[in-house]
Amino acid sequence: MRFQVILNRDGGALRTLDLVRFEDELREAFQSAGHQADVSIIEGKDLEEHLDQALASNCDVIMVGGGDGSVSTAAGKLMGSDKALAILPAGTMNLFARSLGIPQNLDLAVAAFATGVIRKVDLATANDRIFVHQFSIGLHAKVIRIREQHVFNSRIGKIWASVRAGLKAMFRPPRLRVELELDGVGIGRKTAGIGISNNVFGEGHLPYADDPAGGVLGVYVTRARRPGDIFRMAIQVALGRWKAIDTIEVMQAHEVVLRLLSPHKRYGCAIDGEICPIDTVTRLKILPGALYVLVPSEALSAS
Repeated sequence: MRFQVILNRDGGALRTLDLVRFEDELREAFQSAGHQADVSIIEGKDLEEHLDQALASNCDVIMVGGGDGSVSTAAGKLMGSDKALAILPAGTMNLFARSLGIPQNLDLAVAAFATGVIRKVDLATANDRIFVHQFSIGLHAKVIRIREQHVFNSRIGKIWASVRAGLKAMFRPPRLRVELELDGVGIGRKTAGIGISNNVFGEGHLPYADDPAGGVLGVYVTRARRPGDIFRMAIQVALGRWKAIDTIEVMQAHEVVLRLLSPHKRYGCAIDGEICPIDTVTRLKILPGALYVLVPSEALSAS
């Protein structure tokens, strides 16, 4: 296969990596497996330009190394094309990459891609904006907004900043009134937060989908409002104990309409971990099989 590799030097773990050495090792691994690889090391502001150039080329696979924002941008560009996306997991949690069975160690990920296979997976949209993992409002968005006020230069630093932000947010959680339509069925809720995911999160691990081609949105509505309940909920979510969480209402739908009935502009929404403006009405859809991805052959056989 012909690879166009785009490494965002500003993204996640790549900021502290010897990219020249890593590029040499990547080329050697791909060439040993009979592939061709053109590598570009870029700044984050140039990502979309390089993605457009890669899409116009004759490559088979576009590999993107960076954080969740880079992955989400790349997925939006590649949606509906005949080129496959390979995700080099250089972010903090890499939840979409985990869903695809991609090793979290960068060297192991490259080795897995050298013998990988192409499959189709789902994407989702929020008012036509593509996301690969999750759209959220309320508590999660507030945590991210507080976290971004801290300075961190490493993955561990970002995790600790998230913990501090979470502790601060849980003592003054948002209070939202919303209306939801799930496949045309309307419900009203008062909540501290809502998450809507690209496929349903699996049990027993971090919040990511076991089946990235399941064809359904996961809808998670927080019932917890007191700090102690929110803390316990956060621990259970991190451990993937969804069946034991009585403070989250879990639903599924192919299309969701979210209407905010209370003031909402302050915190915005979070889309794949990035804060975005929030509309009064958000329409979310699952897009089955909208993206070709390169995954380890073991991941395909496991699915």
